This record gives sequence, structure tokens and C-alpha cells, in this order.
Amino acid sequence: MKSIKRFFRLAHIGFVLMRFNLDEIIFAVPVFYPFRFLCFFNPWYWKKSHKKSRAERMRLALEALGPIFIKAGQILSTRRDLLPEDIAAELEKLQDRVPPFVGDIRKIIEKALGAPLENFFREVDFNTLASASIAQVHAATLLNGREVVIKILRPGVEKLIERDLDLLSTLAELSARYSSHLNQFKPKEMIAEIAHTLHDELDLQREGANASELRRHFKHSDLLYVPEVEWSLSRNPILVMERIYGIPVYDVEKLREAGFNMKHLAERGIELFFTQVFRDSFFHADMHPGNIFVSTENKDNPKFIVVDFGIMGSLNAHDQRYIAENLLAFFKRDYRRVAELHVASGWLPPNTRVDHFESAIRAVCEPIFERPLRDISFGQLLLRLFQAARRYHMNIQPQLILLQKTLLNIEGVGRQLYPDLDLWTTATPILERWLKSQMGIKSFLRKLKDNLPYWAEKFPEIPTLIYGLLNQLKPERK
Repeated sequence: MKSIKRFFRLAHIGFVLMRFNLDEIIFAVPVFYPFRFLCFFNPWYWKKSHKKSRAERMRLALEALGPIFIKAGQILSTRRDLLPEDIAAELEKLQDRVPPFVGDIRKIIEKALGAPLENFFREVDFNTLASASIAQVHAATLLNGREVVIKILRPGVEKLIERDLDLLSTLAELSARYSSHLNQFKPKEMIAEIAHTLHDELDLQREGANASELRRHFKHSDLLYVPEVEWSLSRNPILVMERIYGIPVYDVEKLREAGFNMKHLAERGIELFFTQVFRDSFFHADMHPGNIFVSTENKDNPKFIVVDFGIMGSLNAHDQRYIAENLLAFFKRDYRRVAELHVASGWLPPNTRVDHFESAIRAVCEPIFERPLRDISFGQLLLRLFQAARRYHMNIQPQLILLQKTLLNIEGVGRQLYPDLDLWTTATPILERWLKSQMGIKSFLRKLKDNLPYWAEKFPEIPTLIYGLLNQLKPERK
């Protein structure tokens, strides 16, 4: 039965590929190359749609294949280190807005809560507030009058995801085995990354926990507000959170009319990103404009509000330190230091020629640095660096991809708010302060204090350990 379902799904995908003249992808595989002439028998080959670019046809095909493929396309658009530039740019246009599902919303909520709706809510709006590929959101009011939103997973979405991931994994295996051309994009690794992200987003309890953690980090902050989770009403497949109000960050005209200082607002956005990465080592990794709002409470000291916490990133202390030093070295154009840090951090193999990698970095960076400040994108710089590092077998960790993707989003938002934003000048003092806090006598005393309980616990064992070591070193008598 599973094989039959897989066959029909594959047949539907094949039909969509033909409809958008993407059957050329299949016939590009060496095994099928002799049959490439069959493309000419595709009735859609002779239509005007064939004149659209390859990237545009790929985007339209993903939209036609449904929400799971749309989500996969969004995730793939972040892998600019692997995808051709034209395809990555086109896939970025995939919007997370899909038609809401038709179903009994009341029944879904009541089943999750195990009681009638009226026991928990004064009112629930069954009209969709927002709709995405995996879930949709409805406005509601609690019995105490508090306004909330209810995020509901699409019914049956888990089975749809598993079905399509199974099929995509099979296709990735075949492409890796039979096509060296497609294999350069690491299809198996890309599908594994898509699967990991989708499974995380299916767990609304995990998303709620992410929101609570981020809220704790910024509890008394004037930079960011995170809505509170109503844990007593949250259980899969629903998540209930405080409803927030603000101006969407993409509505630049409305922000200007409200009297915000756009330069200050953009700089605070950059400060927010670096604070999450270096102070907390826990950052919102899906900060596209649709997930960011601006509070109207204090226009002189504006505060951001974020939603949708399905994708979060974190860095260990080792990566934090090396990333901070790398960024500062980039700002100073110290390419030798950047190359040395890449090897020292373990991102590149230990036998990498530092001078060769330094030369490759210089070739990437110098043309970018010669542009006016407003045209320099640090997110694009990181992307070019990752692409160059592939030649040196750089092992790009998922957390670095999330970091690069988030920086691109934040930088894009900042430039949208204030086109002349100088990310370099804004970021450098933050990085220098953080590095300074990691060194010196204060840092040493703090680490000493943190480790004292552990050392105190182990101290009684030290004499025994020393005795055992000396006993092992004592020469044997003949």
C-alpha cells in the first residue's frame, strides 16, 4: 500500500514538473540523458510559460505541490552556499501565506483541551488571523478578558510531511547515486536539514518553550518584548499565547508617520541581533519582516516585538568566541587572522594552507569593501565566504547557517528601515565589549566563582588521585 501511495504521489510530482517544464531536471541525470528528446513531446514545452526562467518555474512548481514543498523551498532558500544564486533568490519569494484549512476549529480546540470551549474562552474568532504552511492562527479572548491567539496545527500535517519527506529522501538517494551534477548540492544533507526543521516546527510545545526562554532573557529589556505563553491551555496541537499589537516592521511608511527615528530603529535591530547571539547564545532564527513588529509605547526608545518561535539557534562558547573574533578581523580587513581562526576553530581541516585560504578570502572581500557603506552587506559577505570555503572542505555547521540566515534577515530589515545603515559601526563596539567581558581579571574571577562548587566537590579526591598516579609511575622491581 505504501509503495502504491508513493507511486501516485511521484506521478503527481512528475505531472507538475512537466507542467512547469522542469522535466529537464530528470533528463539531466546521466542515466536518463539519452531520453532528453522526450521533453519536446511535453505539451507545456511549447507554451509561453517555458520562456520563464528556470528559477521562477521551480518556485511556481513548489507552490503547486502544496504547503510542505513551499516550506521546503523556504528552508532551501537559506542554503545559498549550496544553491545557484538565481534559484536561492527566487525561492526567497515563497511566502508563508497559504489558504487556511477548512475544518471544525471548535472541535479541534475542544479535543485538545478536553472540555467545551466556553469553559476557557469568552470568545473565539473562527476566521483565520494568519495562515501558514504548517499551522494557522485565530484570535480569542479568555474568561478574564485577556486577549490571546490560538495557533493550531493543520489536521493531518504530520502524515503529509512524513509522506513527502519519505519520497524526497528516496529521490535524494537516487540523485546522489546516479547524478554527479545534482550530487554537488548535497541532496541527502539538504533533505535531512529540511526534515529536522519541519519536525521542530511540528512540536508546538517546543515552540512555546522557546518563547518562554527568550522572554526570560529579555524580561526587563527595553529592546525586545516576547508574548507570554498560556501554558495551562497549550498542548499539541494548539499553542495559546498573549496577543500583541504593533506596527509591522515592513510597513515603513506607517512607522515614519508614527514619528519613529528610522536610523535609531535600524541600529536597535542590529543591537538586538548581536545581544541574542553573544550575550545569551540563543537567538530567534526566523526573523523575517513578517515576524517582527514595533511597539508604539515609547517612540524615543522603540521596542521590537517578535512572534513565531519554531526555529531558534544557539552557539556554544567556542563558536561564540571564534565568530566574534572573525567578525572583528573582517571589519579590520585582517584576512590572515580570519584564515587562522577558521583553522584554529576546527571549521577547516588542520592541513589547510593558511596562505591559500587567506588569498581566497581577500579575493572575495576586497571587491565588496570597495563599495559605499550603504551597499555593503555583511550577510552577503558571509555567504560568499562560505561558498569560497567549500573548496577547502569547510564543514559548515547548521548553527552557522542559521546565524548567516538571521543576519541576512536583520540586515535586510535594517536597510529597509534606514538605507544608509552602517552595520560595521553599529556592530563593532558590541563585539569589542563582549570580547573584553570574556577576558581580563573580571572574567577570570567570574569563571573561578562558577567553578568553585565543582572544585570543592572534587577536592577530597585529589590526594587519592595523586597517590594512584605516583604508584603507576613507580618503577617495577625485578
